[in-house]
Amino acid sequence: MTRTDMPAVDADAAREALVALRTEVAKAVVGQDAAVTGLIVALLCRGHVLIEGVPGVAKTLLVRALSAALDLHTARVQFTPDLMPGDITGSLVYDAHSAEFSFSEGPVFTNLLLADEINRTPPKTQSSLLEAMEERQVSVAGQPRSLPDPFMVIATQNPVEYEGTYPLPEAQLDRFLLKLTMALPSRDDEVNVLLRHANGFDPRDLSGAGVRPVAGRAHLEAGRAAVRAVTLRPDVIGYVVDVCRATRSSPAVRLGVSPRGATALMAAARTWAWLSGRDYVTPDDVKALARPALRHRLELRPEAELEGATAEGVLDGVLAAVPVPR
Repeated sequence: MTRTDMPAVDADAAREALVALRTEVAKAVVGQDAAVTGLIVALLCRGHVLIEGVPGVAKTLLVRALSAALDLHTARVQFTPDLMPGDITGSLVYDAHSAEFSFSEGPVFTNLLLADEINRTPPKTQSSLLEAMEERQVSVAGQPRSLPDPFMVIATQNPVEYEGTYPLPEAQLDRFLLKLTMALPSRDDEVNVLLRHANGFDPRDLSGAGVRPVAGRAHLEAGRAAVRAVTLRPDVIGYVVDVCRATRSSPAVRLGVSPRGATALMAAARTWAWLSGRDYVTPDDVKALARPALRHRLELRPEAELEGATAEGVLDGVLAAVPVPR
């Protein structure tokens, strides 16, 4: 069966298939359920994800495993200092036989784009993704070209290596719906990883690990329709606004969460509620998604950073201080 003739599915079947993604990805990646859930939330929200973690915690493997468990087109770009915008978006190519220029699509024309080590390429190339992430199109030689639907950028970066890197500007960070962090595994999880490798697990052969497509475009479309029907009470919307506004008045923060960030938090909480089997959003849903939806949107004051303040710490303080609606 091809992607185009896949039958429609109902909301319950869509939720079951999307939740099953976590089990399927776990065949290749150990102990990263929260990151997988974040990626599923972003897919349903039509958002993009920035994944941050030290080398060797399976950031790229996680994305590859998710791609293998989804019946969607995927492309990977290794971001390097010499990468040019046209290497991502595509470019016009001259055909000597026809004496005409034709457009050669870049890897951005896909469903899931893995932007590996995005902070290793200069700002000019990083900015080539801005239009794609916001408008779902790229412009080459003044001609806008639509990207496939669904389309999601999953970018990875290393938080400890700064030599030869170009930090993402605030404008681009704000385009990411979620920033997920992948910590070092627990001892038990690390033992499990080594046991798998000792028994012949090959991270380059995901099919050999048993990872199979369990969801696709039809499940995403049904899931997105169901998420739109999830109820948002006015007091919960007010709670989202109050949390975001409180970040702007924090003494440790130079730049707080923008209205776009508030919209992102609301959408993520709504999606999480549906994945949890509810048709309404609670304040706990907002709290659960506050860190991944907001932490990359905060710019701390230098003096606060010198004193050890972190975005997560600021958010924890805000969530503790803002009154929760009953």
